[in-house]
Amino acid sequence: MLAYKGFNKDMTCRGFQFKEGETYHEDSAHLCESGFHACEDPLDCFGYYAPANSVYHEVELDEVADEREESDSKICGKTIKIGARLDIAGICKAHFEFVKSKCKEKIEKGEAEQATSGDRGCSTSGYGGCSTSRGCSAVGKQGAALARGNNCKVKGGLGSILVIVEENEYDYEIKDWKSAIVDGVTLKPDTWYKLENGEFVEVEDGREE
Repeated sequence: MLAYKGFNKDMTCRGFQFKEGETYHEDSAHLCESGFHACEDPLDCFGYYAPANSVYHEVELDEVADEREESDSKICGKTIKIGARLDIAGICKAHFEFVKSKCKEKIEKGEAEQATSGDRGCSTSGYGGCSTSRGCSAVGKQGAALARGNNCKVKGGLGSILVIVEENEYDYEIKDWKSAIVDGVTLKPDTWYKLENGEFVEVEDGREE
């Protein structure tokens, strides 16, 4: 099973030394007791290893226990293989793909929200949802909001990923784009942002100026 794991900068976790590319095995796997732990959603790694003092890797978990953490996506398995290191941009991309896959699963079951909108429209979606538009997009906690066009705006709940893609007015080619995570520090939750000189800038609301 593909998952994501945080480490101290020296690639240790609870005193155990890991190395990229290596595989490790334990005889038992019980959540928070034994085995190797990782998170299905890469953003959940931040709750265990803060970005300023940590590194993050893709991992493969085998013989995964049935137990699940109620508060996040932490899982554990008997065998772990340490894959490639991810920077923050890689974490954002992986989180977006995770949310998209979960949205697809829930949509197929009729359990989740997915919102889209056309030119200069607005779309909103709730917890864990996906929202895309060519105007302004809003999403709840742990969701993903994307807006592409001119003068786009996005906002999201805590732990969501925001993406703005600005186009040239004359040929609709990409002029600039940026993605970021609503972490409550760099980007505030439930706050509208636009892209200005390649950076997210806070705006009062999502309506066209």
